[in-house]
Amino acid sequence: MEFVYPFLATVAAYLIGSLSFAVLVSRLMGLNDPRTYGSKNPGATNVLRSGNKAAAIITLLLDALKGWLPVVVVKVWGEAWGLGDGTVALVGFAAFLGHLFPVFFRFQGGKGVATAAGVIIAFEPWLGLASLATWLIVAFFFRYSSLASIITAVFAPFFYLFGDRVVWNAPGVIALSLAVMGLMLVWRHAENINRLIAGKESKLGAKKK
Repeated sequence: MEFVYPFLATVAAYLIGSLSFAVLVSRLMGLNDPRTYGSKNPGATNVLRSGNKAAAIITLLLDALKGWLPVVVVKVWGEAWGLGDGTVALVGFAAFLGHLFPVFFRFQGGKGVATAAGVIIAFEPWLGLASLATWLIVAFFFRYSSLASIITAVFAPFFYLFGDRVVWNAPGVIALSLAVMGLMLVWRHAENINRLIAGKESKLGAKKK
């Protein structure tokens, strides 16, 4: 029985993560399916290409929320059910994995940046702030959203471990979850990396040709 509640929490987090809000919001707002235009990635950035900024913002917030919510629920109420740091790490990763491979949408999901951000903030708000600052600094100086996301994903586990000595106690399972998510984010940005190397990646604020 000791494995039942962690298992149920992990499955629930995966199912929540599988809600593709880019597709759902687009349907509700009468927009084209984001999987049919642009990068064909069901995420906020591609929804923005529809020209509807409100839809993109709503998608971004909901994608972040579905990563944040399962982690916070387990952190706040999980102890009474015997759910510890291991389950917190699992539900965060499961929500992220759900976004990448959503069971409700033929396992064809987005890159997971917003959902990972929600998970990171839920793991530790100060870590979320440090990650956001990293993204903004890289994006400001280099003007590449993808590069900012990749660098932030790589550095997040190190920020978390560094915080162990300064701000919080860092459970190893949380750091491991962050590291695996970081590797998967880099993998999901493989095409962006190729375009960055070739000098063909679109910069922030640049008009599409």
